[in-house]
Amino acid sequence: MRALWLERRTLAFREDVVRPELVEPLTAIVRVRLAGICGTDLALLGGYYPYTGIPGHEFVGDVVAADDAAWIGQRVVGEINVGCGGCEECRRMGPAHCRFRKAIGIAGHAGAFAEYLSVPTANLHRVPDAVSDTAAVFTEPLAAALAILQQVHVRPDDRVLLIGAGRLGQLIAQTLALTGCDLSVIARHPLQQQLLARQGIASLSEDAPPAGLFDCVVEASGSPSGFALARRLLRPRGALVLKSTYAGEVPVPLSSLVVDEVRLIGSRCGPFGPALRLLEQRRVDPTPLISAVYPLSAGIEAFAAAREPNRLKILLSPDAEVGDLQR
Repeated sequence: MRALWLERRTLAFREDVVRPELVEPLTAIVRVRLAGICGTDLALLGGYYPYTGIPGHEFVGDVVAADDAAWIGQRVVGEINVGCGGCEECRRMGPAHCRFRKAIGIAGHAGAFAEYLSVPTANLHRVPDAVSDTAAVFTEPLAAALAILQQVHVRPDDRVLLIGAGRLGQLIAQTLALTGCDLSVIARHPLQQQLLARQGIASLSEDAPPAGLFDCVVEASGSPSGFALARRLLRPRGALVLKSTYAGEVPVPLSSLVVDEVRLIGSRCGPFGPALRLLEQRRVDPTPLISAVYPLSAGIEAFAAAREPNRLKILLSPDAEVGDLQR
Protein backbone atom coordinates (compact mmCIF):
# COMPACT_ATOMS: atom_id res chain seq x y z
CA MET A 1 0.00 0.00 0.00
CA ARG A 2 0.96 3.66 -0.21
CA ALA A 3 2.16 5.37 2.96
CA LEU A 4 4.48 7.98 4.40
CA TRP A 5 7.51 6.46 6.09
CA LEU A 6 9.60 8.15 8.80
CA GLU A 7 13.12 6.91 9.46
CA ARG A 8 16.13 8.70 10.93
CA ARG A 9 14.21 11.98 10.98
CA THR A 10 13.57 11.74 7.23
CA LEU A 11 10.11 11.44 5.68
CA ALA A 12 9.51 9.57 2.42
CA PHE A 13 6.49 8.55 0.32
CA ARG A 14 6.49 4.84 -0.41
CA GLU A 15 4.24 2.61 -2.51
CA ASP A 16 5.63 -0.71 -1.29
CA VAL A 17 4.62 -0.72 2.40
CA VAL A 18 3.03 -3.98 3.55
CA ARG A 19 -0.70 -3.57 4.05
CA PRO A 20 -1.83 -4.58 7.57
CA GLU A 21 -3.77 -7.81 7.93
CA LEU A 22 -6.19 -9.03 10.55
CA VAL A 23 -3.80 -11.26 12.47
CA GLU A 24 -4.11 -10.01 16.07
CA PRO A 25 -7.26 -10.69 18.11
CA LEU A 26 -9.67 -7.85 18.94
CA THR A 27 -8.38 -5.60 16.16
CA ALA A 28 -9.79 -3.94 13.07
CA ILE A 29 -8.40 -2.79 9.74
CA VAL A 30 -9.41 0.78 8.91
CA ARG A 31 -9.28 2.33 5.45
CA VAL A 32 -8.25 5.95 6.02
CA ARG A 33 -10.44 8.74 4.64
CA LEU A 34 -8.61 11.72 6.15
CA ALA A 35 -5.65 12.14 8.49
CA GLY A 36 -4.39 15.32 10.13
CA ILE A 37 -0.84 16.59 10.60
CA CYS A 38 -0.29 17.86 14.14
CA GLY A 39 2.55 19.39 16.11
CA THR A 40 3.66 16.00 17.43
CA ASP A 41 4.11 14.72 13.87
CA LEU A 42 6.30 17.72 13.09
CA ALA A 43 8.23 17.20 16.33
CA LEU A 44 8.94 13.58 15.38
CA LEU A 45 10.76 14.83 12.31
CA GLY A 46 12.77 17.10 14.58
CA GLY A 47 13.85 14.22 16.81
CA TYR A 48 11.31 14.50 19.62
CA TYR A 49 11.10 10.68 19.77
CA PRO A 50 13.16 8.06 17.87
CA TYR A 51 10.25 6.61 15.90
CA THR A 52 10.62 4.56 12.71
CA GLY A 53 7.54 3.68 10.68
CA ILE A 54 4.30 5.26 9.49
CA PRO A 55 3.43 8.42 11.46
CA GLY A 56 0.01 9.96 11.97
CA HIS A 57 -2.58 9.51 14.72
CA GLU A 58 -5.47 11.84 13.88
CA PHE A 59 -7.76 10.00 11.45
CA VAL A 60 -11.24 9.13 10.30
CA GLY A 61 -11.90 6.06 8.19
CA ASP A 62 -14.00 2.98 7.48
CA VAL A 63 -13.60 -0.44 9.09
CA VAL A 64 -13.01 -2.96 6.29
CA ALA A 65 -12.15 -6.00 8.43
CA ALA A 66 -12.61 -6.89 12.10
CA ASP A 67 -12.94 -9.85 14.45
CA ASP A 68 -16.32 -8.44 15.44
CA ALA A 69 -18.39 -8.25 12.25
CA ALA A 70 -20.55 -5.48 13.77
CA TRP A 71 -17.66 -3.05 13.20
CA ILE A 72 -17.36 -3.74 9.46
CA GLY A 73 -18.57 -0.79 7.38
CA GLN A 74 -18.61 1.61 10.32
CA ARG A 75 -17.08 5.07 9.98
CA VAL A 76 -14.73 5.48 12.92
CA VAL A 77 -12.10 7.48 14.72
CA GLY A 78 -9.61 5.94 17.12
CA GLU A 79 -7.80 6.64 20.38
CA ILE A 80 -4.03 6.54 20.04
CA ASN A 81 -2.84 4.71 23.18
CA VAL A 82 -2.44 0.94 22.91
CA GLY A 83 -1.96 -0.81 26.24
CA CYS A 84 -1.02 -4.36 27.13
CA GLY A 85 -4.14 -4.80 29.24
CA GLY A 86 -2.29 -6.79 31.90
CA CYS A 87 0.00 -4.45 33.83
CA GLU A 88 -1.07 -2.65 37.01
CA GLU A 89 -1.02 0.72 35.24
CA CYS A 90 -3.42 -0.55 32.56
CA ARG A 91 -5.79 -1.92 35.17
CA ARG A 92 -5.73 1.22 37.32
CA MET A 93 -5.38 4.05 34.79
CA GLY A 94 -6.05 2.60 31.35
CA PRO A 95 -3.78 2.32 28.30
CA ALA A 96 -2.59 5.95 28.38
CA HIS A 97 -0.18 5.05 31.18
CA CYS A 98 0.49 1.40 30.37
CA ARG A 99 3.95 0.26 31.40
CA PHE A 100 4.41 -1.14 27.88
CA ARG A 101 2.36 1.50 26.08
CA LYS A 102 2.41 1.89 22.33
CA ALA A 103 1.02 4.95 20.57
CA ILE A 104 -0.40 4.90 17.06
CA GLY A 105 1.96 6.67 14.71
CA ILE A 106 4.28 7.73 17.54
CA ALA A 107 5.73 4.75 19.38
CA GLY A 108 5.74 1.08 18.40
CA HIS A 109 2.56 1.10 16.30
CA ALA A 110 2.04 2.04 12.63
CA GLY A 111 0.05 5.20 12.06
CA ALA A 112 -2.55 6.77 9.81
CA PHE A 113 -0.54 8.43 7.05
CA ALA A 114 -1.32 5.43 4.88
CA GLU A 115 -4.18 3.84 2.98
CA TYR A 116 -4.88 1.39 5.83
CA LEU A 117 -4.01 0.95 9.49
CA SER A 118 -4.64 -1.63 12.18
CA VAL A 119 -6.40 -0.44 15.35
CA PRO A 120 -7.58 -2.32 18.45
CA THR A 121 -11.39 -2.37 18.40
CA ALA A 122 -11.33 -1.12 22.02
CA ASN A 123 -9.84 2.12 20.68
CA LEU A 124 -12.54 2.72 18.06
CA HIS A 125 -15.48 5.13 18.26
CA ARG A 126 -18.30 5.30 15.74
CA VAL A 127 -18.72 8.71 14.12
CA PRO A 128 -22.30 10.09 14.22
CA ASP A 129 -23.88 10.60 10.80
CA ALA A 130 -24.21 14.34 11.43
CA VAL A 131 -20.44 14.76 11.81
CA SER A 132 -18.54 15.29 8.55
CA ASP A 133 -15.17 13.70 7.81
CA THR A 134 -13.54 17.13 7.97
CA ALA A 135 -14.88 17.59 11.51
CA ALA A 136 -14.38 14.00 12.68
CA VAL A 137 -10.67 14.06 11.87
CA PHE A 138 -10.31 16.59 14.72
CA THR A 139 -11.72 14.21 17.34
CA GLU A 140 -8.34 13.28 18.85
CA PRO A 141 -7.04 16.85 19.35
CA LEU A 142 -10.46 18.04 20.51
CA ALA A 143 -10.45 15.25 23.09
CA ALA A 144 -6.98 16.40 24.17
CA ALA A 145 -8.38 19.90 24.62
CA LEU A 146 -11.21 18.54 26.77
CA ALA A 147 -8.70 16.74 29.00
CA ILE A 148 -7.95 20.12 30.60
CA LEU A 149 -11.51 20.41 31.89
CA GLN A 150 -11.24 16.91 33.37
CA GLN A 151 -8.11 17.92 35.27
CA VAL A 152 -8.90 21.50 36.33
CA HIS A 153 -12.20 22.90 37.57
CA VAL A 154 -12.57 26.10 35.52
CA ARG A 155 -15.23 28.38 37.00
CA PRO A 156 -17.10 31.15 35.17
CA ASP A 157 -15.39 33.81 37.30
CA ASP A 158 -11.86 32.47 36.71
CA ARG A 159 -9.38 34.50 34.69
CA VAL A 160 -7.84 32.02 32.27
CA LEU A 161 -4.99 32.55 29.84
CA LEU A 162 -4.08 30.29 26.92
CA ILE A 163 -0.59 30.69 25.49
CA GLY A 164 -0.49 29.49 21.89
CA ALA A 165 -3.28 29.59 19.30
CA GLY A 166 -2.09 27.04 16.77
CA ARG A 167 -3.79 23.80 15.77
CA LEU A 168 -4.42 22.54 19.29
CA GLY A 169 -4.63 25.99 20.85
CA GLN A 170 -7.65 26.95 18.76
CA LEU A 171 -9.54 23.88 19.98
CA ILE A 172 -8.51 24.53 23.57
CA ALA A 173 -9.80 28.10 23.24
CA GLN A 174 -13.18 26.91 21.97
CA THR A 175 -13.59 24.36 24.78
CA LEU A 176 -12.48 26.78 27.51
CA ALA A 177 -14.93 29.37 26.18
CA LEU A 178 -17.77 26.92 26.85
CA THR A 179 -17.16 27.32 30.61
CA GLY A 180 -17.98 31.04 30.53
CA CYS A 181 -14.62 31.92 32.09
CA ASP A 182 -12.85 35.24 31.49
CA LEU A 183 -10.64 33.87 28.69
CA SER A 184 -7.72 35.53 26.92
CA VAL A 185 -5.34 34.00 24.38
CA ILE A 186 -1.81 34.99 23.40
CA ALA A 187 -1.80 34.58 19.63
CA ARG A 188 1.16 35.69 17.54
CA HIS A 189 -0.13 35.37 13.98
CA PRO A 190 -2.93 37.33 12.25
CA LEU A 191 -4.75 34.19 11.07
CA GLN A 192 -4.84 32.85 14.64
CA GLN A 193 -6.18 36.19 15.90
CA GLN A 194 -8.85 36.30 13.19
CA LEU A 195 -10.12 32.82 14.01
CA LEU A 196 -10.32 33.67 17.70
CA ALA A 197 -12.18 36.90 16.95
CA ARG A 198 -14.83 34.94 15.03
CA GLN A 199 -15.46 33.01 18.25
CA GLY A 200 -15.61 36.20 20.32
CA ILE A 201 -12.36 35.32 22.11
CA ALA A 202 -9.90 38.08 23.00
CA SER A 203 -6.29 37.80 21.84
CA LEU A 204 -3.37 39.51 23.56
CA SER A 205 0.27 40.26 22.85
CA GLU A 206 2.90 38.67 25.08
CA ASP A 207 3.72 41.98 26.76
CA ALA A 208 0.13 43.03 27.51
CA PRO A 209 -0.86 41.11 30.68
CA PRO A 210 0.62 42.09 34.05
CA ALA A 211 2.44 39.43 36.07
CA GLY A 212 0.42 37.26 38.39
CA LEU A 213 -2.97 38.11 36.87
CA PHE A 214 -4.44 34.71 35.94
CA ASP A 215 -6.01 31.94 37.99
CA CYS A 216 -5.18 29.32 35.35
CA VAL A 217 -2.68 29.39 32.50
CA VAL A 218 -2.62 26.76 29.75
CA GLU A 219 0.70 26.52 27.92
CA ALA A 220 0.22 25.24 24.37
CA SER A 221 2.78 27.23 22.42
CA GLY A 222 5.12 24.32 21.73
CA SER A 223 8.02 26.60 22.66
CA PRO A 224 10.13 26.40 25.86
CA SER A 225 9.78 30.17 26.20
CA GLY A 226 6.06 29.61 26.67
CA PHE A 227 6.66 27.97 30.04
CA ALA A 228 8.56 30.97 31.40
CA LEU A 229 5.80 33.30 30.19
CA ALA A 230 3.11 31.10 31.71
CA ARG A 231 4.90 31.03 35.05
CA ARG A 232 5.24 34.83 35.11
CA LEU A 233 1.55 35.46 34.41
CA LEU A 234 0.13 32.92 36.87
CA ARG A 235 -1.03 34.05 40.30
CA PRO A 236 0.01 32.26 43.52
CA ARG A 237 -1.91 29.00 44.05
CA GLY A 238 -2.88 29.06 40.40
CA ALA A 239 -2.97 26.10 38.01
CA LEU A 240 -0.40 25.83 35.21
CA VAL A 241 -1.49 23.28 32.60
CA LEU A 242 1.16 22.00 30.19
CA LYS A 243 -0.01 20.84 26.74
CA SER A 244 3.35 21.31 24.96
CA THR A 245 5.89 18.52 24.53
CA TYR A 246 9.37 20.00 24.22
CA ALA A 247 12.47 18.49 22.69
CA GLY A 248 15.39 18.73 25.12
CA GLU A 249 15.50 20.26 28.59
CA VAL A 250 13.49 23.25 29.81
CA PRO A 251 14.67 25.30 32.83
CA VAL A 252 12.07 25.22 35.62
CA PRO A 253 12.21 27.57 38.67
CA LEU A 254 11.25 24.92 41.20
CA SER A 255 11.67 27.14 44.27
CA SER A 256 9.15 29.70 43.02
CA LEU A 257 6.66 26.93 42.27
CA VAL A 258 6.94 25.78 45.87
CA VAL A 259 6.77 29.28 47.38
CA ASP A 260 3.71 30.23 45.30
CA GLU A 261 2.12 26.78 45.79
CA VAL A 262 1.55 26.42 42.07
CA ARG A 263 -0.28 23.37 40.74
CA LEU A 264 1.71 22.07 37.76
CA ILE A 265 -0.42 19.75 35.61
CA GLY A 266 0.69 17.71 32.64
CA SER A 267 -2.15 17.16 30.18
CA ARG A 268 -2.21 14.77 27.24
CA CYS A 269 -5.04 12.64 25.83
CA GLY A 270 -8.73 13.12 26.53
CA PRO A 271 -12.25 11.69 26.15
CA PHE A 272 -13.45 10.82 22.63
CA GLY A 273 -17.13 10.42 23.53
CA PRO A 274 -17.64 14.02 24.72
CA ALA A 275 -15.55 15.30 21.80
CA LEU A 276 -17.81 13.56 19.29
CA ARG A 277 -20.90 14.92 21.08
CA LEU A 278 -19.59 18.48 20.86
CA LEU A 279 -18.98 17.98 17.13
CA GLU A 280 -22.42 16.44 16.63
CA GLN A 281 -24.10 19.30 18.50
CA ARG A 282 -21.95 21.84 16.60
CA ARG A 283 -20.89 23.45 19.86
CA VAL A 284 -17.32 23.28 18.54
CA ASP A 285 -16.56 23.76 14.86
CA PRO A 286 -12.96 22.89 13.93
CA THR A 287 -13.38 23.01 10.15
CA PRO A 288 -12.32 26.70 9.73
CA LEU A 289 -8.86 25.57 10.92
CA ILE A 290 -8.34 23.52 7.74
CA SER A 291 -5.82 25.23 5.47
CA ALA A 292 -5.55 22.52 2.79
CA VAL A 293 -6.07 18.87 1.97
CA TYR A 294 -3.15 17.14 0.25
CA PRO A 295 -3.02 13.74 -1.43
CA LEU A 296 -0.95 11.15 0.39
CA SER A 297 1.52 11.17 -2.49
CA ALA A 298 2.24 14.84 -1.75
CA GLY A 299 2.85 14.18 1.93
CA ILE A 300 6.31 15.73 1.99
CA GLU A 301 4.92 18.96 0.54
CA ALA A 302 2.06 18.77 3.05
CA PHE A 303 4.50 18.60 5.97
CA ALA A 304 6.36 21.62 4.60
CA ALA A 305 3.07 23.52 4.38
CA ALA A 306 2.18 22.54 7.96
CA ARG A 307 5.28 24.38 9.18
CA GLU A 308 4.22 27.69 7.62
CA PRO A 309 2.95 30.24 10.17
CA ASN A 310 -0.02 31.20 7.98
CA ARG A 311 -1.30 27.59 7.89
CA LEU A 312 -3.09 25.70 10.64
CA LYS A 313 -4.45 22.23 9.97
CA ILE A 314 -3.15 20.35 6.95
CA LEU A 315 -4.99 17.13 6.09
CA LEU A 316 -3.91 14.14 4.03
CA SER A 317 -6.25 12.04 1.93
CA PRO A 318 -5.29 8.72 0.25
CA ASP A 319 -8.11 9.31 -2.25
CA ALA A 320 -7.16 12.82 -3.33
CA GLU A 321 -5.21 13.56 -6.49
CA VAL A 322 -2.55 16.23 -6.77
CA GLY A 323 -4.32 19.59 -6.82
CA ASP A 324 -7.61 18.24 -5.45
CA LEU A 325 -9.29 19.76 -2.40
CA GLN A 326 -6.67 22.47 -1.98
CA ARG A 327 -7.69 25.64 -0.15
